[in-house]
Amino acid sequence: MGFDRKASLRRIRPQRSAARLSRRPETELPLVHKAPVIGRELLLDTCVYIDVLQGKTSVEVDALLENRIVNHSSVALAEMTHLMGALDPADKRTASVLKTLGRTIDDIPEHRLSAPSSRMFGEAGMLAGMVTRLSGQPHSIALLNDALLFLQAAATGCDLLTGNRRDFDFLDQLIPGTGLILY
Repeated sequence: MGFDRKASLRRIRPQRSAARLSRRPETELPLVHKAPVIGRELLLDTCVYIDVLQGKTSVEVDALLENRIVNHSSVALAEMTHLMGALDPADKRTASVLKTLGRTIDDIPEHRLSAPSSRMFGEAGMLAGMVTRLSGQPHSIALLNDALLFLQAAATGCDLLTGNRRDFDFLDQLIPGTGLILY
């Protein structure tokens, strides 16, 4: 599948706004306690896997994970496998972390794992660039990955579950109503 730059420019309109982005108050965010337990399928941000493994998820997050269909992105998969290459083999904790991470990856059902399209990759670049320009944040690959997950969730009709309030708040301000659940 190719990338239609002109269609994506019309859809994202990266030059449309000069207004600065700033964090919304907590009361305006789409927080997990406001989300129905039964609802649309979920797509998970990488931080969800890590928070689950570390036992840092709330009762509300656990309820969503137990009651909704959970989908996985190759973007989160790449971020987790990046850890596998980045961990120091000399650190005594690495073997245990690799084992746990490996089991987590192996538990992802193949039919629930999907990859963003070429269009999503192109548009994620525009969206991440807008967040960088309008928020004053430095450019980062992590922000590009966040934009990819955000657009993938929107395209597949999933609610994106994440603990990354800052970046996803900015993305949600630029393209509101895509189905975001923050914790």
